[in-house]
Amino acid sequence: MAQGKLKFDLTALLQRARRTITNHLGDVTLTLPFGSVTVQPTAKETKVARDALVVLHDRRVLSAKECCDGCVDSSLKSLQEIRAILVEKQKELAELQDGPLYAVLEMMAQAVRQFLTYEEALRRSYVGQPHPDRSDFHRPPHLRDAYFDALERLRDHLSHCLGQVSAIAKVPVEGYAAHYQRAWRQDAYRGSAK
Repeated sequence: MAQGKLKFDLTALLQRARRTITNHLGDVTLTLPFGSVTVQPTAKETKVARDALVVLHDRRVLSAKECCDGCVDSSLKSLQEIRAILVEKQKELAELQDGPLYAVLEMMAQAVRQFLTYEEALRRSYVGQPHPDRSDFHRPPHLRDAYFDALERLRDHLSHCLGQVSAIAKVPVEGYAAHYQRAWRQDAYRGSAK
């Protein structure tokens, strides 16, 4: 996977979500990478969505651009924190695994896991290479660029997902997600959800 650009594979998840969340048809429209669905979140989902927005709001990877390897390393740390938050929120929704919020959180979690797998492959490709004296630039330039591109794809995906979490929370999209509220980047995804 590390040979090319990072592409998220959410096909099975999106297919499953379309089958399960159709039991929750309502007045909230979620826009997903390959289409839209109208859902009716429960009161618990709305509360958990609001809580998730609060704890995810200031995560560095969602609001910053990387300029060096130190920034990449900080973003990787931030992603681990996001992954832990997503798991915690999914635990809170254990009895609502067929609901729309769980599906969106799982879209986020899967993308983070796929990014981390991609990152491990990138890291293996430069381990053992000589490092320059400047610690902020210890990755070869072409690999640093691959990190920058992959992080931007992930940031775009997570921000779009947070826009959907905002819809479930019934609060306006703010800050970190606002500038990503254009169409989903189709080139960031493998396959389709059909």
